[in-house]
Amino acid sequence: MPRRLNLPDTASIAEGAAGGKLFAPSAARNADAITEALCAIVPVTGQALELASGTGQHVVAFARAMPGLVWQPSEIDPARLASIDAYCADAALPNLHPALALDATAPGWGAAHRGQALVVVVNLLHLISAPEAQTLINETAGALAPGGHFTLYGPFLREGRATSEGDARFHASLVAQDPEIGYKDVAQVTGWLDAAGLTPQAPRAMPANNLLLVAGR
Repeated sequence: MPRRLNLPDTASIAEGAAGGKLFAPSAARNADAITEALCAIVPVTGQALELASGTGQHVVAFARAMPGLVWQPSEIDPARLASIDAYCADAALPNLHPALALDATAPGWGAAHRGQALVVVVNLLHLISAPEAQTLINETAGALAPGGHFTLYGPFLREGRATSEGDARFHASLVAQDPEIGYKDVAQVTGWLDAAGLTPQAPRAMPANNLLLVAGR
């Protein structure tokens, strides 16, 4: 990670904006829905880590709506790290740290970031391999504090099938570029969460056929 994919029109590709910021149309569209869902389930206070924060648009919305949590965005791509920091600087929120260089798919980071009340992942699992996703989940389990929550937002297969023609095309295009990636099945991910010692909750339906998977420690 990161991969350089030729994403189709169904994907939202971050484009450059002023001041080093990148802008992803999908983040602008889904930030409110994800924020609302998180506010209904997450703890009021504690440390919150967003993995693969992308442009930085989401974490600013999260930190503004959940001021009791101290937010730590993270990324591995240098251009996105710079974009996150630009958004954070403009927001000037006291509970929002500058971005941390972190590869969420690499082993070992969980022990270095223990005590998280919340770990958030948005639109990542379909862009990484199954072994990488399992590593991310296992490391997250190690990073969570007792009673902490892990949330995974994005597109998923249900019983091995996409739920729309657009999702089916996007999944196929990803697999064509790299057979190791593509949409993961809800049951498969739930099994990984359970194997990591986490307690999955019922998936929450989100706009545009996406889901929010939630697991607690």
